[in-house]
Amino acid sequence: MNTKVRLPNNKKIAFIQANWHQEIVGQSRIAFSEHLTSTSEINAADIEIFDVPGSLEIPLLCQRLAQTNQYEIIIAAGLIVDGGIYRHEFVATTVLDAMMQVQLKTNVPILSVVLTPQEFDESEERLEYFYKHFSIKGKEAADACLQVIENSSSFD
Repeated sequence: MNTKVRLPNNKKIAFIQANWHQEIVGQSRIAFSEHLTSTSEINAADIEIFDVPGSLEIPLLCQRLAQTNQYEIIIAAGLIVDGGIYRHEFVATTVLDAMMQVQLKTNVPILSVVLTPQEFDESEERLEYFYKHFSIKGKEAADACLQVIENSSSFD
């Protein structure tokens, strides 16, 4: 990865995180910020964090942030689990489809760390697995973010 990647003047990165299972989802934000700032010329001050109640609220905030023209890229993180009441696949599909529509409409890239596990329980062993998994996904999102920023610079 090119460590010389930097943001265009006056642009920032938005990181949206859903607060449902915040202790797990937050691992992606921490890993994202640490990896991004350690492998590029992007500073922690260039990353603005936004909280939403749940994943369903992510697309609208993505759209509002993209329309400000202040952000080079938006990263969205959430955990959609089967609560036994509704089919969580519908929520996941709705969120991801809406995020895709927003990025195509606004021309602001949106990276997803919105995950939908097939099985989720809150045993200590499973929680530890999800903490680690979201940390890995945060690091992968940072690498993808750098690549998208680098690719976008050829269109400026």
